[in-house]
Amino acid sequence: MSSIAADLPPEVTDRSAWYGPDMAKRNDWVEFLSDAELVEVVDNARRLAASGREIGQLSAADFPLPRLAPRLAAITDEVLNGRGFALLRGLPMDRLSYREAATAYFGIGAHVGAARSQNAKGHVLGHVRDLGLSSKDPNVRIYQTSERQTYHTDSCDIVALLCVRPAKSGGLSALVSATTMWNEMRRARPDLAHELLQPMAHDRRGEVPPGQKPYYMMPVWSWYQGLLTVFHQRQYWDSAQRFADAPRLTPRQVEALDMFDALANDPRLHMFMEFRPGDIQLVHNHSLLHDRTAFEDWPEPERRRHLLRLWLAPRGARPLPPHFAQRFGSLAPGERGGIMIEGTRLNAPLEA
Repeated sequence: MSSIAADLPPEVTDRSAWYGPDMAKRNDWVEFLSDAELVEVVDNARRLAASGREIGQLSAADFPLPRLAPRLAAITDEVLNGRGFALLRGLPMDRLSYREAATAYFGIGAHVGAARSQNAKGHVLGHVRDLGLSSKDPNVRIYQTSERQTYHTDSCDIVALLCVRPAKSGGLSALVSATTMWNEMRRARPDLAHELLQPMAHDRRGEVPPGQKPYYMMPVWSWYQGLLTVFHQRQYWDSAQRFADAPRLTPRQVEALDMFDALANDPRLHMFMEFRPGDIQLVHNHSLLHDRTAFEDWPEPERRRHLLRLWLAPRGARPLPPHFAQRFGSLAPGERGGIMIEGTRLNAPLEA
């Protein structure tokens, strides 16, 4: 073993280390909602939607799920401490109005974790749809386009997606185990694995808290309290170089980022899944990276691809190293993550 490898964190062999083709053959990550569970979800959603309550202010107590809540707790534990993802299937979109579906989704999410703001406007309910924008604009978030997103993590513990409508074609969800990527890079290029444990400048993409720089310093991988945590958005490492005072990426860091992206894109490692209307995907941002293929949308506005997104902070989430406070604000489980700007009020708009 090289001296560099000897100084690195060890390989990780827990349930978060998996290979995509093997995982894609399994079906234990699909959780079908039972008729009894759906009754309580639909009843709650209809009651709260009729009341006119602000969706973004709802809590788990407002959305009691005596049958489903214990199962959601077990699913959340598997997402946080096991394979890192799950797909809840069966929310009856054909029996719910759009507002009722959004309320049902938010209520289910409230049992997983506290919703966090996804932008400077305080939106806790995000809309993933093509707004006709381009990621070439450094202030545009890639989910607002029809482009492929590339493998990345979000600024929260768990990201959830509800499929309201799929695209005409494409738009597949892609997942890859960052744990497996770490093991592969550590074996093949421990020198580059070491590079990604060092902090680099990461772009805030125009959403800058008071008194902060338009970028912050983070490593791709962190080893803290015996846990390996990943943080990555390649476009944001690259676009941070537009700031004159940001540390320059070295050739070795670029090589390491290139290898990291190549591993994520390796068919031996990643997997794809196709969303159906009513599917709810939960993904752990600290052990997985997610992506979306490019898509072709329907010409009719009412048929176009539309996902609703939640950024969730579970109380049972792992400890994070101090440098995550630059992006997550608080490090306290249940209270961290998201994007908070001075004066931001949390709200859940039903339109993008």
